[in-house]
Amino acid sequence: MEFGPHLLLAVIEGAVTAAVLSLTAIGLSLVFGVMRVVNVAHGEFFMLGAVFSWFIASAFGAHPAVGFAAAVLAAPLIVGALAAGADRLILRRIEYDPERTIVATIGLLYIIQQSTLMTFGPDARPVAPPFNSVIAIPWFGFGEDGLETYWPWGLGVTSYKLFVIFAAAAVLTGVRLLTTRTKFGLIMRATQQDREMSQAFGVPVSRVYAQVFGLGAALAAVGAALVVPIQQAHYLMGHDPLLLSFVVVIIGGLGSLPGTMIAAVLIGMTDGIVSVFFSPTLAKIIATLAVGMVLVFRPRGLMGKAPS
Repeated sequence: MEFGPHLLLAVIEGAVTAAVLSLTAIGLSLVFGVMRVVNVAHGEFFMLGAVFSWFIASAFGAHPAVGFAAAVLAAPLIVGALAAGADRLILRRIEYDPERTIVATIGLLYIIQQSTLMTFGPDARPVAPPFNSVIAIPWFGFGEDGLETYWPWGLGVTSYKLFVIFAAAAVLTGVRLLTTRTKFGLIMRATQQDREMSQAFGVPVSRVYAQVFGLGAALAAVGAALVVPIQQAHYLMGHDPLLLSFVVVIIGGLGSLPGTMIAAVLIGMTDGIVSVFFSPTLAKIIATLAVGMVLVFRPRGLMGKAPS
C-alpha cells in the first residue's frame, strides 16, 4: 500500500483513540476540577464499563445491536452509581483530603480490579459490534489525465469505528451543554469556584461531589462501552486509559475542560498514528515526554489558570 492511503488509515485509528480518550480524560478532569481529587481508580471505572458492557451484551441473545444498545445505556449508569457510592463510603469520610484521597483511590483500584478478576475471571471478553460493514475510502493521485480518484485494494474503514468518533463527539457536546447551560452545571461551577460560599448559600456540596464523581466514572464507562467491540474487555485494561488520561489532563491544564479536549485530540491522534507506523510502546514514551516538556515550560498546562 502507498504511504498516503496508509497514513489516512492511521489518522482514522488516531481519531478513534482520541474520541475514546476524550471521554475518559474529560471525566477525570471534571472530578479534579470540581472536587480537587486525584482519582487513581479512574482507569478501573473504565475497565468496569467494558466488563459490564460485555456482561449486559451477553445477556441479550438477540441481534448484537440490541445487546450493544442496552450495554451503552446501562453500563455507564451502573458504573456511575458505584462511583457515587464509593464517594459516599470512602472519600466523604476522609473529607477529600488530597493526600488521603490518593491512597484511598489506590486501594479502590485494587479492590475493583481483584473483585472483577474473581467475579468474571482472567479471560478477555469480546463483544460483537452492532454493525461492522467496511466502507471503501478513495485516494487521490496524479495520472495521465491529471488528478484522479482511485480505490486502493483493501483500503477501507469499518462503519463502527466511524460511529465511535461521532458518538463520542455527541456525548462530549452533551457534557458541554450540561456544564454551561443547566442548573446542575451552574451549581457545579459554583462549587468549583468556592466550596464554602456555596455551602453558605445552601448548595448540598456533598451531594454535588457524589454526582460529579459518578459522572466522571460514567463518562469513562461510556468510552469503554464504545471501544469494547474493538478492544476486548479484560480486568487489566484500565492501565493505559488511566495513564493517557493523566497525560491529557496535565497537558491540557488541571480542571480545564477545553484544554483537556485539545490535549485529548493531540495525544489521541499521536498515539493512534505512532502505534500504527511504529509501536504502541513508542507512543506511550512520546506521551510521557510530552508531559515532561509541558511541566518544564508550561507547568499549568495549555489552558490551566494560575491560582487566585
